[in-house]
Amino acid sequence: MHLENKTLDKNSLLEFVDQIRRESSVVIDPDKQIELGQFFTSSKIASLMASMFNEGKRTVRLLDAGAGVGSLSAAFIVEMCCGEIKPKEISIVAYEKDPILLSFLFKTREFCNHFCKQIGVKLNWEILNRDFIEESITLLRNNEVEVLQFQRFDCAILNPPYRKLHSNSLERKLLKGIDIETSNLYSAFVILAMRLLKRNGELVAITPRSFCNGPYFKSFRIEILNETTFRHIHTFDSRRSTFSEDGVQQENIIFKLIKGKPQNNYNVTISSSFVGTDEIAKYNIRYDQFVQPNDKEKFIRILKNDSEYQISDQIDRLGNTLEDLGISVSTGKVVDFRSKEYLRKDSFHGTVPLIYSSHFEDGFVKWPKVNSKKQDSIIQNHETERLLLPSGFYVLVKRFSSKEERRRVVAAIYDPRKVAFSKVGFENHVNYYHINGEGLTEGIAKGLAMFLNSSLIDSYLRQFNGHTQVNATDLRNLKYPNIEQLEKIGKRIGIQFPEQNDIDLMISELF
Repeated sequence: MHLENKTLDKNSLLEFVDQIRRESSVVIDPDKQIELGQFFTSSKIASLMASMFNEGKRTVRLLDAGAGVGSLSAAFIVEMCCGEIKPKEISIVAYEKDPILLSFLFKTREFCNHFCKQIGVKLNWEILNRDFIEESITLLRNNEVEVLQFQRFDCAILNPPYRKLHSNSLERKLLKGIDIETSNLYSAFVILAMRLLKRNGELVAITPRSFCNGPYFKSFRIEILNETTFRHIHTFDSRRSTFSEDGVQQENIIFKLIKGKPQNNYNVTISSSFVGTDEIAKYNIRYDQFVQPNDKEKFIRILKNDSEYQISDQIDRLGNTLEDLGISVSTGKVVDFRSKEYLRKDSFHGTVPLIYSSHFEDGFVKWPKVNSKKQDSIIQNHETERLLLPSGFYVLVKRFSSKEERRRVVAAIYDPRKVAFSKVGFENHVNYYHINGEGLTEGIAKGLAMFLNSSLIDSYLRQFNGHTQVNATDLRNLKYPNIEQLEKIGKRIGIQFPEQNDIDLMISELF
């Protein structure tokens, strides 16, 4: 397309860039896309992200790490140039490692240059076909020893690659060299971009929500919360709405950070968009609701409305930690593929039950399971003894709930009277509640299972858990009723588990 006599407005520019994005998807090898963790941003999402930046800067320097075809930079240009006070000059440094995308990125830059010339804004856009992690680590290291002073950025906009970092990978080793410990590329990109910002610089990113809780992202949360202030979180009402063309199931959020020591007197804006409409709902929460000051795990809680605030307040007012109750929660010790030689399909003398989440049925553990695809038993010997527990009442929770299940937390009672063995093994995909490695009392076990299976706990957990995995750390971070309350609730369970409405009604009586 010849641009000399073509007039571009903001809508036509973004349409052209979206067309470039669609053209690129045809030539990209899907296997290569998975390897690099690439998921491209639509113009609608890009515009939403760009709208979160503060306008009015006369000159602005932007970092686009993992630029793809340039959708985010184009949206940023449009947002800055169409505000009340447009900048005189925009400088962009865009990193894109994949050489196949460079021609598309250059085409986007050409359109943006033409748009900026029309409205009298100077655009300097540098495209670097380099690895962002390696390059930024070099910049940060050299700056520390004053070998090289680099110009920091006013803003950063990111749709970083999503891929796990193996412990022996080159990226992981490089990151450890500058004290970054993380298990995924996306969090590495965010931390590096944050470190490259000026003080009071703004960062807007779209990432999986998984960093909000759990042990794997704790160091990431600590650094981000120590060095920046969250100002805005945007959620989507559907897992599939953000990267639907790429078949992504992960729940994603957009967030905005301001670099500098956290300002706890700020409110955080929580917004949500809805599939099929342009409607966006907004709600402000206090920073101490967003991250509770006494929370050692630094879980990030996303309260979307007054109802969710009331739920959070109700649970927190219970006030009892598992430590207060003298109860622990652990992850099942039997990793089946590591213990394969000791697993058996059928039960016989010398074996004990091996409990999977597939044994959960109507609030109880049902063993053995007819036509089970799993190895339902494990040989008891000196090699497996350390993996087994004495028979007793335990409360088990699925670590991974399926997308079809209504509740995030699915709990079941292991009743030793229904499984007559002196020992039991719990597989690694379940968490189990215990007292010093032994069972609970019957009343506590039943009351605890009722509490965990309530709609209240499901709603509360969703405030900081954006995926279908429930870690033992998530369960430790809950507040619980006291022992007397648990036993009182437990007495109301007979041989059958109550229906959901009855569970919720009994739990509501706690408040």
